[in-house]
Amino acid sequence: MPIGSSETLFPALQLIPGGVNSRRAFRSVTTRRPGDAPSRGELIDFVGTWGPAIHGHNHPRIKAAIAAALEQGTSFGTPNPYEVEMAELIVKFFPSIQKVRMCNSGTEATMSAIRLARGFTRRDKIIKFAGCYHGHSDSLLIKAGSGALTHGNPDSAGVPASFAQETVVLPYNDRAALDAAFAANPGQIACVIIEAYCGNVGFIMPDAGYLAYLREITAKHGTVLIFDEVMTGFRIAKGGVQERERIVPDLTCLGKIIGGGLPVGAFGGRADIMDHLAPLGPVYQAGTLSGNPLAMAAGIASLRLLEELNPYAQLDRLGRQLRDTVLAACKAKGLPVQVPQCGSMFSIFFTATPVRDYATALTGDAKLFGRFFHACLAQGVYLAPSAYEAGFISTAHDGAALDRACTVLNAAIKEL
Repeated sequence: MPIGSSETLFPALQLIPGGVNSRRAFRSVTTRRPGDAPSRGELIDFVGTWGPAIHGHNHPRIKAAIAAALEQGTSFGTPNPYEVEMAELIVKFFPSIQKVRMCNSGTEATMSAIRLARGFTRRDKIIKFAGCYHGHSDSLLIKAGSGALTHGNPDSAGVPASFAQETVVLPYNDRAALDAAFAANPGQIACVIIEAYCGNVGFIMPDAGYLAYLREITAKHGTVLIFDEVMTGFRIAKGGVQERERIVPDLTCLGKIIGGGLPVGAFGGRADIMDHLAPLGPVYQAGTLSGNPLAMAAGIASLRLLEELNPYAQLDRLGRQLRDTVLAACKAKGLPVQVPQCGSMFSIFFTATPVRDYATALTGDAKLFGRFFHACLAQGVYLAPSAYEAGFISTAHDGAALDRACTVLNAAIKEL
C-alpha cells in the first residue's frame, strides 16, 4: 500500500489519535489532504523503520530466524536461551557493558537506566541536553527532540512541574554550561544522559573532545554517565559511538537494531551499578515480555549478519556519496546547506549556520525542507517527513539504489 494512501490514512485518522502510533505523521512537511501522496509500489527508503533496518526490509535471514523461534511459541514468561545469546553478543561488542537487562523499547531502557542511576547514587537530579530525545517518560520530555520538536511542542502536557524541576537541560556541545550546572547543583546530579551523536534533532556530531570532557566531569562528581545509543548502537560501529570515540560510559541504552525490526530495548553497564536492580538490589524494573524470544531471535540474526558482513566502511562510503551529492547540488543552486554525516547516518539542514546543537538546528529552513521532501517522494525516494530527524542508510542501498537516490536528490534540489 503506498505511503499516504487514503486506504490507510482515512481509517487511521478516525480510530487513532492523529492517525499514528508513533512519530510517523506528515504534518510538518505537508498541508496536503490524505491520499495526495504519490502511489508508488517501491521506495528507496532512508527512514529504515527509524533506525532498525540496517539490513533493509524483510531480510531473509531475519525472517527465517523469527519463523524458527515462532515454532516454539511466542512468549513463555521464563528465561529463554535467546536472551542469553543476545546478552553475550551485547557484552562482546560493548566492552563498557558487563551486565545487561532486556526490555521492550528505547523509552523503557532510558527510563530504567535513569531510575537505576538515581537508586545507585541516591541523588535525584539529572542532566539532559536540549534536542536530545530519550523516549517519552516524564523526566525526559523536557526540551526533547524527535516528534515533540517536529510538531513545535518540545515540552509535553501532562508532565508535572515537579518532575521538570529535577531535570537540568543544557545546550549540547557547551562545556561551560556543564561546569555551571555541576557548580550550581553540588552532590545532587545522579546522572547525565546524552545521545552521544544526536539523531532526534537531526544528526549532529559532538565537538572534538566534548565527550571526553563529559566523561571527565561526570567521573569527578561521582555522576553516572549514560550513553543513549538506541539509534547509534551497532550502526555507527559494532560498539556504537563509544567504540568510535573510545569513551567508556557507566551505562548504555540500546534498542532498534537489536530487535531486527521487532519491539526491543536494553540497558547495561558496570556490574556494580547493574547489581542494584531487583532481584539483587532495591531498584525495581520488570516487564512481562522483556527478552521476548521472537524479538531476540530477530535481533540475533541482525547482529550475526553485522558480524559476518562488517559493512561499516561500505556504509560510510555510501553516506559520503549521498552527502557530497547534496552539497554539490546546493552549491550549484546557490542554496545554503549543512549535511552532517557519519557512517550510515546523515541529515540535511537548509541553513548557512553550522549545526552543532538544538538552537542551530532550528536555523534550518523547515518549509524549504518540506518542498524538498515532496520532490524526492514524488520520484520514489523516502526521507524522514521532518526537517529534524536523521536519515539512515542500509546495506540494501549499495549500488544502483544509492546511485538512483543521488540522482533524485540532485534533481529535487534543482527544483527548489
